[in-house]
Amino acid sequence: MPRGQKSKTHARQKRHRPRGETRASEDAQETAEETAETAEETSETAEEYSAASQSQPGPESPSPPEEPQKATPTATLTLSSSSSESDESSDEESEPNVQKEYPCEANLTTTALHQDMIARRSMILLQHLLYNYNLKQLTTKEEMLKIITKKYEDDFPEIFRKASEKLEDAFAVEVREVNSSQPSYNLISKLKLPNNGRIRAGRGLPKTAFLMTVLGIIFIQGNCASEEEIWKILKKKKIYPGKKHRIFGEPRKLMNQYLVKLKYLEYRQVANSDPPRYEFLWGPQAHAESSKMKIMEYLAKINQTTPSAISTLYEEAFTDKKEQAEARDEDNTDTIDQSTEGSPEKSPTTSPIPVNT
Repeated sequence: MPRGQKSKTHARQKRHRPRGETRASEDAQETAEETAETAEETSETAEEYSAASQSQPGPESPSPPEEPQKATPTATLTLSSSSSESDESSDEESEPNVQKEYPCEANLTTTALHQDMIARRSMILLQHLLYNYNLKQLTTKEEMLKIITKKYEDDFPEIFRKASEKLEDAFAVEVREVNSSQPSYNLISKLKLPNNGRIRAGRGLPKTAFLMTVLGIIFIQGNCASEEEIWKILKKKKIYPGKKHRIFGEPRKLMNQYLVKLKYLEYRQVANSDPPRYEFLWGPQAHAESSKMKIMEYLAKINQTTPSAISTLYEEAFTDKKEQAEARDEDNTDTIDQSTEGSPEKSPTTSPIPVNT
């Protein structure tokens, strides 16, 4: 993001914060913005799937749609098996000539080509998983192996890992095995949003990343963010209030109504504001299902950094996590005391399990 663009966004915070906290907040702000941008990029793939699902046959033939016209960050995606085979054969034809002339360089070229093809297969697999999620269908391991083609069967663990990580980063979902009798997988929302992250009943794509991004913005802004500040960030990512988004629907309605009604967000008027202005806070459901540390870890992962890189906010998230762990220990202790009350003999008290921080 251009530095001049960022300076406008954070000028107000700089005037009112100590220098160290200002730098930490700026880093965290960039992290939240980058998260929204990454989800937006990957959601372009989902748009193609969403549109394709309207024209594809029913569950009897859930073949994935054709390749989107837009190129992906790694390579142009090829979903048809014929063109995939063409790619493989062309790679195989070009490799021998390179090997004859420059053996060392040929090895590097072959490795690079192989890694590029693995990246392509992982994006194709990602799209197929999203496609089935949109149709509320599970994805079997057999399907996935067919999609990546037999040539890359030995690379399936790496391809599956890459696709899973990309989905987790962009949509805040986990690719989880859900049927042990016949290995099948589904995308599971990281938060307990209704309809496995879709919010509303019916088909659709997960809204979990949107919620976690908004929670991150609120935390970064000091646990309370004005409505204007949130939209200022979201607008940079082409998410506009009142304008239907291909993944999130109408985002103002999603945020101000659904997420507030579900108690993930709290929406209130700023005290003594005239004309009235409004702000967002974490709701009780967000506190119950997540934590500042969990949000920080998600934002850090998406940007390939660590929560500790944002020292001030990291310490607050660390303290919050510790307090939650202590509260759980106290609840467990109260439960044990109540269950043993009135008994002739008390069982020896076990020491609490250390909490990994």
